[in-house]
Amino acid sequence: MIRMSKRVVVDPVTRIEGHLRIEADVQNGKITDAFSSGTAIRGIELVVKDRDPRDVWAYAQRICGVCTTTHALASIRSVEDALGIHVPPNANLIRNMMNETVILHDHVVHFYHLHAFDWVDALSILKADPNETSRIAQSISPWPNSSPGYFKSVQQKIQKVADSGQLGIFANGYWGHSAYKLPPEVNLLAVAHYLEALDWQKEIVKIHTIFGGKNPHPHYLVGGMATPLDINMDNGIHSEKLDLIDQLISQANDFINQVYLPDLLAIGSYYTDWGSSEIGGGLNNYLVYGDFSTKDIRDTKLYRAPRGIILGGNMNEILDVDPRDPNQVSEQIDHSWYTYGGSGTGGRHPWKGETAMNYTGPQPPYQNLNTNEKYSWIKSPRWKDHPMETGPLARIMVGYAADKGDYRAIVNDTLKKLGLPLAAMHSALGRTVARGLDAQMIVGWLRDDFNTLIGNLKNGDLTTFDNSKWEPSTWPAHAFGVGTVEAPRGALGHWIEIENGKTKNYQAVVPTTWNASPRDNNGGIGAYESSLKNVPVADMNQPLEILRVVHSFDPCLACAVHLTDLENSQLTSVQVE
Repeated sequence: MIRMSKRVVVDPVTRIEGHLRIEADVQNGKITDAFSSGTAIRGIELVVKDRDPRDVWAYAQRICGVCTTTHALASIRSVEDALGIHVPPNANLIRNMMNETVILHDHVVHFYHLHAFDWVDALSILKADPNETSRIAQSISPWPNSSPGYFKSVQQKIQKVADSGQLGIFANGYWGHSAYKLPPEVNLLAVAHYLEALDWQKEIVKIHTIFGGKNPHPHYLVGGMATPLDINMDNGIHSEKLDLIDQLISQANDFINQVYLPDLLAIGSYYTDWGSSEIGGGLNNYLVYGDFSTKDIRDTKLYRAPRGIILGGNMNEILDVDPRDPNQVSEQIDHSWYTYGGSGTGGRHPWKGETAMNYTGPQPPYQNLNTNEKYSWIKSPRWKDHPMETGPLARIMVGYAADKGDYRAIVNDTLKKLGLPLAAMHSALGRTVARGLDAQMIVGWLRDDFNTLIGNLKNGDLTTFDNSKWEPSTWPAHAFGVGTVEAPRGALGHWIEIENGKTKNYQAVVPTTWNASPRDNNGGIGAYESSLKNVPVADMNQPLEILRVVHSFDPCLACAVHLTDLENSQLTSVQVE
């Protein structure tokens, strides 16, 4: 018997940054169509208009408190691109290290604190045998916290919380859902490491505080670093701060390789059915701007994360992506609550883009979106009219196709352990696995960049910066620039137009804008919407599977949308006494 489809609404999607609504039509236990809506309002570009381009990075960095310095880096690169400025090698190394630190922090926090409970049934650990958990832990990793007593103490801690009835943010979890497959002992392992990750994540960000004075939003891109570093190493006088960075990198390497990756494989081995491209695979179109050059950001051949486009999962052909080309990157607004020059349709390259709001839709709360018209505060970026997925999976797939560095080795080794083919990467499980492999690659790059920096300092490499181009008197009357960064969630681009020393136009197209985009003018759907099709939903009242797929992207709606006052057309003002 064919049943009529029913619509499931998840609003808000929790364990993400920002405000996201997902509506999905379910028929015969599977999703037939889905709609992604950013429910806050974008407007950060309006804040930086008419400001000195040299100051824009500090404002643009406030796009998000999670992605922190990545927006500042993209912003300053856009200005440097417009003005023809090149930074010294050591500055490039420090920029790499700051971004690498962001990504490592983000990936670990995402896996354990945002995504894990889509796979892990936390309350089932009360039934676990700590001795068996200890045996499993010691069989997959040399991590020291693996004794039966340690896991027993974690179990007792959770038992006290459960007995108190004060589960806090976990009170409404879908515990006991039929989609959970892990035995209690593996769940106990994951929850124990959830708690350890809370401690680890507050340590790794100290790298940001050393170079940039604080986290989030460190300051190091303009005017020097917050902490002077001792370069007089010939006499054996090591900087205490450099020694701390060295220790933090080693700790990160151990945690990622001895905790994160073994847990990822242990959990993934029970969910190999989610390695099907029919479950969460989506577009199979991947976009990577590329990053982590070993010399200069403009030297794309030296990118350790290679740039490129993959269409339709074709791993035999990598197409080039040029963010400057108006025939490649564009943003459409046919199904977004924006307007372009008085019209509500069409696509524009970011240099010609606008952030003009003209909302005439229903006021929330509302039962369903009008998906035939405008239904999101997120625009629809497209590459040559193709919807694209960006993020760790895109980086891994482009790196694999390019046969760059260690990409193929770590992917093939991981898939062999899971007993899955390469095609399994085009899935919700593959996306989650890719994030762990991304972390494995990047923690190695962080070590390499730090060692290179130390070597340069020891050799007296104090290359100076020619700041003559930083003076407005040297600027052309009109200039365009673009700055790209491979952020934790993928390809990030900031586009700036400078006229007479001021910021005339500014547009940021962030990874979540690509992934969470609504329909475009051809009816093409974005990565979230595409990946939800054919996903099974066992319980309409507890759509765990929807969260599992959406969380695999690590949404950051704070980057994709921002708040303003629709009645007064003003941004919210906060005065601190």
